[in-house]
Parts: sequence; C-alpha cells; structure tokens
Amino acid sequence: MQFGIFTVGDVTTDPTTGRTPSEHERIKAMTTIATHAEEVGLDVFATGEHHNPPFVPSSPTTMLGYLAAKTKKIILSTSTTLITTNDPVKIAEDYAMLSHLADGRVDLMMGRGNTAPVYPWFGQDIRQGIPLALEHYRLLRRLWDEEVVDWQGQFRTPLQGFTSTPRPLDGIAPFVWHGSIRSPEIAEIAAFHGDGFFANNIFWPKEHYIELINLYRERYEHYGHGRADQAIVGLGGQVFMRKNARDAVDEFRPYFDNAPVYGHGPSLEDFTAQTPLTVGTPEQVIEKTLMFADFFGDYQRQLFLVDHAGLPLKTVLEQLDLLGGEVVPVLRREFAARRPAHVPENPPTHASMKADRTLTEATPR
Repeated sequence: MQFGIFTVGDVTTDPTTGRTPSEHERIKAMTTIATHAEEVGLDVFATGEHHNPPFVPSSPTTMLGYLAAKTKKIILSTSTTLITTNDPVKIAEDYAMLSHLADGRVDLMMGRGNTAPVYPWFGQDIRQGIPLALEHYRLLRRLWDEEVVDWQGQFRTPLQGFTSTPRPLDGIAPFVWHGSIRSPEIAEIAAFHGDGFFANNIFWPKEHYIELINLYRERYEHYGHGRADQAIVGLGGQVFMRKNARDAVDEFRPYFDNAPVYGHGPSLEDFTAQTPLTVGTPEQVIEKTLMFADFFGDYQRQLFLVDHAGLPLKTVLEQLDLLGGEVVPVLRREFAARRPAHVPENPPTHASMKADRTLTEATPR
C-alpha cells in the first residue's frame, strides 16, 4: 500500500506568531517537505494546482521536475491537475516530459477544481465543468495512446494528424487518478477507463464518500476491469500528532481555527468527530486510519495533509518523522494482514505496468 502526503500550498499567517512566510519561503518549504517525506520512507508526494491567493502551486510540473532531480524513489504526483482549465494537449506533453525526467516516478490526479473564478481566467465556463472534464480527458487519453490523432470536439480547436511529443516513456502513460468530492460523473469516467478514483475525504462525513466509492467500484466491475473490490481507490486525510493527545489539540487549535479552507467554521472537536481529521497521538491516527477500510473497502493509497494553515516548517517535518517512524509501519502491516489475496496491494506504477506488458508479450498465444 502506498502512503504519502499532499500539499495545497497555502501561504497562511502563523496565528501563534503573526508571521506570514513569503511565497519564496513557502515554495522552498514545500520542496524540503517532499525530500524529507522520501527520507522518512513515505511513498508519494503530491502537490495541488491553484491559480489564486493564498495558494502558490500554479505550476505542478515545474515543482515536480525539480523534485525529480532531488529524489530517487518517491512517486511524484499531483493532487489535482485541472482537467477543465488546462489544455489536454499541454497536459499530455508536460506529464510525458516529467515522466522521462523522473524515470517513470510520476502519476497525476485529474479534477475539475472548485474555485469558480479560475474558469474564466482560462477562457472556460464553470457551468460546463463536467462536459469539459469528460471531453478533455478523452482527448488526453488518445494523445497518450495514439501516435497520430485526428480529433474534433466542443471546447477546443480540432486536431489533424497531431502527434504529442515527447511520447510517453516506454510507451506507457502515467497512471491517472480521478479526484472528486461530489461528482458521480467523475467516478464513472474513472471506472470506464480502469483508472484510479481518489476520494479526498477531508471535509465531509464518511457516508458521502462511501456512496461515491461504491459507485466507482460497481462501474469498474461493470466495464470488465476486475471485481469491484479490486478497483483502485485512494483516500485523503489529515493529521496532527504529538506524543500526548492534549498537547496535540492545544497546539493545533489556533491553526485549525484560522485555516483558509475551513477556519472560522465548525469547532475542532466537531470537525474531528465528523470527518477523518485526527488530532492526537500516533496511536490515535493509526486507530482512525485503519477504520477507513471498514467504511470504504480495502484500498491502495493513503495521502495525508500535514503542512497547511500556517504550520511552521519545523513542525511539519516533525509530523513527517512521526508518520514515517511510528504510524506508517504499523498501517502497512495491519492493512496487509487484512487484505484478501486477490485485492491489489498497490496502484499501478510505471514499473509494474512495464512488467505486465513484458509478461503479456512473452506469453504464448
């Protein structure tokens, strides 16, 4: 099973000191966090894509390309690539190039984005969000899978005899996740293509995500990719840990109360009770995370949010030390022990897809 972290890249004032990092400081901190994630044994670092303050990761491939040169093992991912407002031709080119630079240690998560003003900034209409996502993704798949593409659609100029360059590394496109918090249409397209489905369950109660994940699993089996319980599922989550639970709550509370994504809303206690947020000891994080499989079925990727809301870099690195040293080793062991033999342990990677293709080509017909 893959464990990792994702960042939303917010530049937020530390409510305990009143200090706001510069954009430069925040960007450099994100790269330090990514390299430290590899050092403590995590499997994935993922960055969001945002084009509005207070967020800075407007160019995920630039950051991930830099990290490809700084790391050796960790998978470099997005924790949303905006399929609606990015040109699918540019996505095809950018992530194929990134895959070459990272020797295949790349995947990406497609999403519509939920910031309404972003759409007109890139010449699109949020009311067309679902049709845009579906059309753009179908084109992206063809650009990766076919050498020469003739195409015509509703939302961009036609293509005639077009070849996207560079071609995917070893002829294998990066593995794609489709991230959604509310759209059954996104679960459907993930199932149709046999892609992964990522439920970023950090905001709402589990019942909401159970419905979406079950739909994805049912449709994955319907399209012949395998049994429903073999579908490739990823989950988000967020944690803050200290050795003593009371210390964790007291330290995290001012950051929670002022977080740009949910500050000044529900209390920390209510949010912790109603969502996957865990604020407490490593043992409490382990206990709550293990329950996810009871709700959603056995799954393949768990990403945690640990670096938002103005938390100092030193504190974030301490969180990574606890994740890598005390939490993830136990989760790996416990999830593996309960996983049925026929259910994939990990999502596809470049290496596994290349090995599968080699085995298929070598198998007598």
